[in-house]
Amino acid sequence: MPVQMQLARIIISEISDNQVIYLQEVDGDRQFPILIGIFEATNIDRRVKEDYKPPRPLTHDLVVNVAEALGAEVDSVVISGLREHTYFAHLRLKKDGEIIEIDSRPSDAIAVAVTFSPPLPIYVAEEVLDDAIKS
Repeated sequence: MPVQMQLARIIISEISDNQVIYLQEVDGDRQFPILIGIFEATNIDRRVKEDYKPPRPLTHDLVVNVAEALGAEVDSVVISGLREHTYFAHLRLKKDGEIIEIDSRPSDAIAVAVTFSPPLPIYVAEEVLDDAIKS
């Protein structure tokens, strides 16, 4: 059963190629970091700290717009795997009552999730959470 998480922190460093986001369990104490790129970190940071409306759609806005134009609703994010220190995720869309899972990097999926107000739910598979905390 996936565990609901929330974005707890974003750490942006100008001297490193890797930025860090921390996900924390909604009804618990577990948390873990994910290394992401500067573009995704900056986009996520803007969306959660400001009432930011870009003058033109950014890539993550485009994903939402395409899904909606095709009659789907962006539902949630699931971080579904961890292999060789790399996280795997799915962006979950709902169309005609059916869930469609789209392969995604966690950073992109979370960037899509925070384009919504309130942000979409973020889930992490229990085994991924266990492995993330151990490493």
